[in-house]
Amino acid sequence: MNRRELLALLGTITALPPSALAQQPNAPRLLGVLSVTADEVIGQTRLAEALVAHGWKEQGNLKIDWRSGAGDRAPIARLADELIALKPDILLAIGTPSVEELRQRTATIPIVFAVVTDPVSQGFVKNLAHPGGNITGFTDYDGPLAGKWLEMLMQITPHVARVLVVYNPATAPFAPLMLRTIEDAARTLHVTVEPAPVHDAPSIAALASRKDGGLLVLPDFFTMANRAGLLAAIHEAHLPAVFWSRTFVDEGGLMSYSTDSAEQLRRAASYIDRILKGAQAADLPVQNPTKFELAINLKTAKALGVTIPPSLLATANDVIE
Repeated sequence: MNRRELLALLGTITALPPSALAQQPNAPRLLGVLSVTADEVIGQTRLAEALVAHGWKEQGNLKIDWRSGAGDRAPIARLADELIALKPDILLAIGTPSVEELRQRTATIPIVFAVVTDPVSQGFVKNLAHPGGNITGFTDYDGPLAGKWLEMLMQITPHVARVLVVYNPATAPFAPLMLRTIEDAARTLHVTVEPAPVHDAPSIAALASRKDGGLLVLPDFFTMANRAGLLAAIHEAHLPAVFWSRTFVDEGGLMSYSTDSAEQLRRAASYIDRILKGAQAADLPVQNPTKFELAINLKTAKALGVTIPPSLLATANDVIE
């Protein structure tokens, strides 16, 4: 090869787009992760382990850039900008606000979501079977679940006349959907449902002044990130509560009926693997949860003076003595 031919070859290589250069055989692929919460309870370790099982190893053929809003909606937009600027091969969005921000910034980079409620009504996908576009993933909720929470609460506190529904409108925009389901169940159970939105530490602490009724805490990464204050307020109010994650029960909450968020990340790893190997997000159906777990804290039940029916205990996956 003479000098002229060498210079021409070098010019061709440098003219390649960054995405082509980034995907040379020995270059690791880049997975950008945007999560509403930084808490390990969401399953960061489980995700890495699942990716390894599919042959994707950090410091090897995959690089993972994990960004988190720590339960605060405000920084999610900035973090989304940072991830898009990295030109990742694929994105993982954990929680509704993460999907909202990323989808505004790219229609081409594949996005897999996890722990997201009702992606069709929120406009993330066309339908579950054929999502279309660049987004697919795994939901944490099916229609009857919210009503089931209320039914369980009424099983242990049949004389409760009012139930507060706790959520942050900024991080749980799907709450009206769940409220409709809860209100439908409430009419049958003859109980009044009252929305109790929270958005900061003072509004959480104010729940301590509610001395009657019970509480339902909706799926919301804000409540997860602020669970210490929330559990303290509920404890002070001395009210029974049903939560969206067993993490609350492990830390002193009464009862939860939920999906396993870490398991959702494990399942998301399978879609990340398939897309990195050439599959299209539009062709991968959105999957609803197939497994729910009931956790009960008997120590908390005793402190509250409530009795857990034997039928409910018999169906529990975990009972904390």
